[in-house]
Amino acid sequence: MTKTLIAFFSRADENYFGGAMRYVKVGNTEIVVNSMKELIDADTFKIDMKDPYSPVYLTCIDEAKKDLRADARPELTNYIESINQYDTIILAYPNYWGTFPMAVATFLERYDFSGKTILPLCTNEGSGMGSSERDVRKYAKGAEVRNGLPITGSRAADSKGAVEKWLKSNGLI
Repeated sequence: MTKTLIAFFSRADENYFGGAMRYVKVGNTEIVVNSMKELIDADTFKIDMKDPYSPVYLTCIDEAKKDLRADARPELTNYIESINQYDTIILAYPNYWGTFPMAVATFLERYDFSGKTILPLCTNEGSGMGSSERDVRKYAKGAEVRNGLPITGSRAADSKGAVEKWLKSNGLI
């Protein structure tokens, strides 16, 4: 029997929605993850930074750019003891500067993904997956990284159909 983990990074607070800033209590990626949990049986793990980015969007993206340029590995608030019991990991994150936030790299480098399948899902406002699929392959050595699903963040609440189709195409439904 296969077991699935949904590991995700999501940020609430002030977010960018197709040209305008808006405050949200639940981040777009987490909205997609919550709808995914209605479709499949999976454990979830939220990738939270010990020192989170600013709640102010423009400051947040500046901090994320600084981390990316420094190839930083932000410390997380907690970690999964082991991923050995999981066959498939759905890795969900927003697109920051063309890839995932560096806290995702912290998560990926901590575990051995040999023999695991990773399904990347990226929320964005027009930049798609960026280089994140290639970057997941770089940091999750030994994993089979399948084609990801880009979701427009401002339409996260309406993405259940696309998510269901993607999960079916990957044998999870």
